Amino acid sequence: MLRRIFKCSLIICTAFAATKIQAQIDPHFSQSYVYPQSLNPALTGIMDGDYRVAAIRRSQWANIDGGFTTIGIAGELVTDKNINLGVGLFQQSAGNGGYKYFTPYASIAYTGIKFGKNGEQHISIGINAGIIDRRFDQSKLKTGNQWDPNSQSYNQNIPAEVIASPTQTAFDMGAGALYFDATPNKKANIFAGFSAAHLTQPTDKFLTYSTSKVPIKYIVHGGVKLNLTPTFSLTPNFQYLKQGTAEEKMLGAYAQLKAGEGFDFLCGANYRFNDAFVPFVGFYYKDFVLGLSYDVNSSDLGKIAGSTNAFEVSVSFTGKKKRKAEDVPFICPRL
Repeated sequence: MLRRIFKCSLIICTAFAATKIQAQIDPHFSQSYVYPQSLNPALTGIMDGDYRVAAIRRSQWANIDGGFTTIGIAGELVTDKNINLGVGLFQQSAGNGGYKYFTPYASIAYTGIKFGKNGEQHISIGINAGIIDRRFDQSKLKTGNQWDPNSQSYNQNIPAEVIASPTQTAFDMGAGALYFDATPNKKANIFAGFSAAHLTQPTDKFLTYSTSKVPIKYIVHGGVKLNLTPTFSLTPNFQYLKQGTAEEKMLGAYAQLKAGEGFDFLCGANYRFNDAFVPFVGFYYKDFVLGLSYDVNSSDLGKIAGSTNAFEVSVSFTGKKKRKAEDVPFICPRL
């Protein structure tokens, strides 16, 4: 009985995390570089092309009363004025639609800071702004007080716990910076970034007595692309997130093999400490990239609630101008 109550209450507890403990890790993706709005706005337009569109879908904890489904759509545009523009739409639904988290954002990045020989050391600075819209559909929620111990099931005739303010919309902003070495034909190309989200710290109003604010989320990320042969590279990378009292640490690496004309194969894995092991495979074909990853849960949650793994699929397209024969590929610090 306690296990079933836990499953149905987990989603509500997750949504209230910022109010209760002053800490919340926002919804985000394991393939975080596909959706730069959630990682660092300075990544906007940092790509080997003139524009890019991407979509990603994550299905998580499906056995826990519907679990979480997260979808992101992003578009980026490079201009000839050292300014890159981006937009992103992000939605997460949970509990069979009982809870929804929706964020439309726009971003802008300045890429005119270049130094070193031939200006191949780059610094990008970016900001983004948008809204956070979170809402509960109370008709689709089950709460602990509806559990009937006599029938060992939920009784919809028992009134559910009332959420004082089931809809919350707030303005939000973030900022970040990115350094990367774009020197071609180099054995090692380093990249590193820092960002801060929720600089406006919107107030959490799901509970009428709450004066809690969504904590600022700090992210440090980076890595190094090791060009081991003309056709094979290895990219160790890391991410560190801190929001309130919560933090997330991740280490990993992926390999890229040029398998033929216009075709590359990617594979690798990341490990989020005390949470999950995440294997990854991907394919480059001309201007398209397909990525697949699977979170294998290693936390205590898996012991309590059973299978709590997550699957992600992403696809992106990068549009490019025609290059001259002597041009060399741009060293991109992301997938």
